Amino acid sequence: MDFANQIILVSAGLITFSIFAGVLSSRIGAPLLLVFLAFGMLAGEDGPGGIVFDDFGVAYLVGSFALALILFDGGLRTTRDALNRAFGPSLALATIGVVLTAGLTGAAAKYLFGFEWIEALLLGAIVGSTDAAAVFFLLHLRGLRLKSRVAATLEVESGINDPMAIFLTLALVTIAVDGQNVGSTQEALDLLIDFLWQMTGGLLFGVAGGFFVLRAVNRLQLSSGLYPILAGALALLVFALTQSAGASGFLAIYIVGFILGNNPHRATSEISRFSDGVAWLAQIVMFLMMGLLVTPSALLPLLLPALALALILIVVARPVAVWLCLVPFRFTPKETAFVSWVGLRGAVPIFLGTIPVLSGVEGANTIFSIAYVIVLVSLILQGWTVPLVARFAEVELPPRPKPDRRVELDLPAGKGKSVVAYTVDPMSLLVRRGINRLPLPMGSTVISVMRDGVVRTEGLDQGVKPGDVVMLLTTADMIPTLDRLFGARRQRGQAREAGTVDFVLDASASTALVADIYGLAFEPEERELTLDEFMRSRLGKETKDGARARVGSVVLTVIQVTDGVVRQVGLDLDPPQEETALALVRRRAAEALRALRELFIADDPRGPF
Repeated sequence: MDFANQIILVSAGLITFSIFAGVLSSRIGAPLLLVFLAFGMLAGEDGPGGIVFDDFGVAYLVGSFALALILFDGGLRTTRDALNRAFGPSLALATIGVVLTAGLTGAAAKYLFGFEWIEALLLGAIVGSTDAAAVFFLLHLRGLRLKSRVAATLEVESGINDPMAIFLTLALVTIAVDGQNVGSTQEALDLLIDFLWQMTGGLLFGVAGGFFVLRAVNRLQLSSGLYPILAGALALLVFALTQSAGASGFLAIYIVGFILGNNPHRATSEISRFSDGVAWLAQIVMFLMMGLLVTPSALLPLLLPALALALILIVVARPVAVWLCLVPFRFTPKETAFVSWVGLRGAVPIFLGTIPVLSGVEGANTIFSIAYVIVLVSLILQGWTVPLVARFAEVELPPRPKPDRRVELDLPAGKGKSVVAYTVDPMSLLVRRGINRLPLPMGSTVISVMRDGVVRTEGLDQGVKPGDVVMLLTTADMIPTLDRLFGARRQRGQAREAGTVDFVLDASASTALVADIYGLAFEPEERELTLDEFMRSRLGKETKDGARARVGSVVLTVIQVTDGVVRQVGLDLDPPQEETALALVRRRAAEALRALRELFIADDPRGPF
């Protein structure tokens, strides 16, 4: 009994102190996951904590469990739009990219450490994939907002590339242990069949399991607190069944989360919040345990060549693989460079490093130690500099305003609607424009406004005041848009130069449709154009990222240009007055210049213009 109490005390203490340490470290911009990992090392046998933990079997079991929960939460938060936008490049990076990275890193490891080819390639496979926990944390928790296609590519890649790394690791471990002839045609065929089953089996189990979980959540009548537990338990059941069938349970549970998160179901907010908390706990436990598992003194003899290998992975292997994979998808050089840099390694390589140790591969402990150094270098060098690199690569977007207080009420499953209540912030756009002039997203309707405890459903066109509670009927995918409308805009002045926008629009949409939805005052002839044609007609040779055009009281900003075609346009509903005036002067000057040019050309084709 005393032993059990001590285990609880140590576990709770480690988690609590690591969270406190993370809060303090965030003030200097330290990656939070690095703090958890470092705290585990300090608590280990070489640190002040003196805890001796060397059970690789327990580490593998807990790591599998934690990674499954993290991927489930990642699937819940991956939108269908993100998957559609980035499926091609993400799939290339998650398959071909992992193989290329593993091969190049393995080749470097062979000459740096004198490994045999199997051991060298095994090390490359272990560190070949990006870490889902690290990338999801970066995209969702640090407040870093990126261009949509770049963010979607990183998010989906990290969610689906683990199966490839796991397959390569298991295949190379089998070859290393059994001494199979890797050049044999039959062995190569067996590996190919195994890989195809890993992927297709994971996909099939994930799709079937996802719709089963969705149906179970929608059909069963339970207490609201039980729905998150049901969803998580069923997702883990799908994971275990898939693994037992020899397919990729990690891919399957990610797909289960994706299906559940992109279809209407009961207890949406409860499941989302519970999964977020469980995923955080899984990350903390996983990184702490991996920190306890390593012995820092054992890393010293390998430190210099391991550092060299980490740098080769970061600045050579990953960039080469990313460039080759993204060439067909027309990413800009800066976007490609940023995707290369965000190849974060985290707990997954350390988790995969336990497999050779458990399987008895020769030199497995050395491989595990090298993988650990690579993870530390990645989290320190890449994790600490991602925001800076995002600004340099021009892929960072201004942060969106977020409401301080939002309450959601789920309606019965299958209706596809949610009731959302917002407390009006004094600095929100709503206070400035009023409900009647606010372009609410399609499918959103104001139900009532409550002021001083009195509910009113009429006269909503008179606007609202700070502190009012506005209740709306909307769809789940429109909630982020409503967040931007109701959120505080305190940093407007600082964000202006960065191109702050309230909405991102597809430039292939017609200006007439956009004008009807958002109340824009286009000229009659302009309503026949698409947004792409309109921006190019207004801006001419100045059509580039960040270029702006004024329409009435709003500003349209070019967000993305590819091969001279505008792909995305940002809508700024509340531009600063000085900016609007400047835009008007520029427009009048451009019109005057065009008039002069036409006059001179008409009179004398050889004129100065």
